[in-house]
Amino acid sequence: MEDSTLLFGRQWVVSQKDSSIFTLSSKIPAIENEKCNRCGTKVEHKLPSDKYYCRGCIGIGRIVEGCFLVRQNENYEYPEKKKGGLTWAGQLTPLQQKISDELVSNFKQRKNSLVHAVTGAGKTEMLFQLIAECMKNGKRACIATPRIDVVNELFPRFQAAFAEIEIGKYHGREFKEPGLEQLTICTTHQLMKFYEAFDLLVIDEVDSFPYVGDPQLHFAAKAAVKKTGVRVYLSATPTEDLLEEAKQGKIQILKLNRRFHGGLLPVPREKLFIKPFLDKKKQIHPKLLLEIKKVIKSGHPLLVFVPRIEEISVYLQILQKSLKDKQIKIAGVHAQDPQRLEKVQAFREKKVDLLLTTTILERGVTFKHVWVIIIAADDSIYTAASLVQIAGRVGRAKDDPSGLVLYCYHRYTKNIRSSIKQIKEMNK
Repeated sequence: MEDSTLLFGRQWVVSQKDSSIFTLSSKIPAIENEKCNRCGTKVEHKLPSDKYYCRGCIGIGRIVEGCFLVRQNENYEYPEKKKGGLTWAGQLTPLQQKISDELVSNFKQRKNSLVHAVTGAGKTEMLFQLIAECMKNGKRACIATPRIDVVNELFPRFQAAFAEIEIGKYHGREFKEPGLEQLTICTTHQLMKFYEAFDLLVIDEVDSFPYVGDPQLHFAAKAAVKKTGVRVYLSATPTEDLLEEAKQGKIQILKLNRRFHGGLLPVPREKLFIKPFLDKKKQIHPKLLLEIKKVIKSGHPLLVFVPRIEEISVYLQILQKSLKDKQIKIAGVHAQDPQRLEKVQAFREKKVDLLLTTTILERGVTFKHVWVIIIAADDSIYTAASLVQIAGRVGRAKDDPSGLVLYCYHRYTKNIRSSIKQIKEMNK
């Protein structure tokens, strides 16, 4: 590459024969002592050539025994910007401002933070002054999140708020190698391409799949931050390990139990179904269909959550047939859907009235005036945290702070009980 500065803060894989050309960079064996140095996974699989390779991070390029991991971790000085490039003219509520000020203070003191805020609290806006403080001092920041949908949601909001800053957007659906942007917004998988790059790393939706419980992504997140860097975690439902770190004083917890508009979180309604949601003839339960028709009549866009990907097409076909006289547009979306981004945007723009979805849309996305029905809320796929997150899609607008969240179930589970209890406690 002509300009080697573009590789600052990066790590990449080279073959043994090419490793000699990288004389100014540090390089280490890609696989060492049966461990991958990019993702930290124990390497156990071999190629036909009898060489070991890492399956843990193969999604961003194969690492084979004998290759090198080249790291360019020299510091790059960004020009200092007045106000940190912040062009946002909005105003925080007093509660949001308090969290924002504490985040800036912790960054200056190089202290890590956990923002435990309810869904719809305005976590994104509370980050603006923190990012501006980082930019103002010529430092580099990254906002990482486990899900592509959240990256696509955050990117335009930060573009509008920081019009003077070049922002990079990276995820697996829009493949390109990372550049040297001062602010990066990416999925947590993309962090494996960086090494000691960031002075500030914000991980949004830290309790979300696939980041939660994935040691590879935790390993990558740790390696992507400079030794002098600061981490900020955001979550409405933080994991036990983060709460334990807060108890031990390793991280400061900042709590906000109110949405930005001051309204309460919608408490889910519950509806018991004795018979199956779909019978043997693939007919939808009449009471479930009635609940869906009520929402359509109200004029609210409707998210219908189902537990399994294969159920999307089944419900889609049945609802299109059952609601054909209503002249509404229905679509279904899931993680493997190649048109996933387009369908979500169509729903946001009200070109789709009813969107069937899996837990892929349980968090990190905002739809105005949306109501929610969860089919089979008692399914094991729904943890208490995911039920809280799904409920949090409703009532996020200042002019529409309430709405319907309906749990449809056959048996009342511990997770259903726990999620409702959590929501009521946050509302106190």
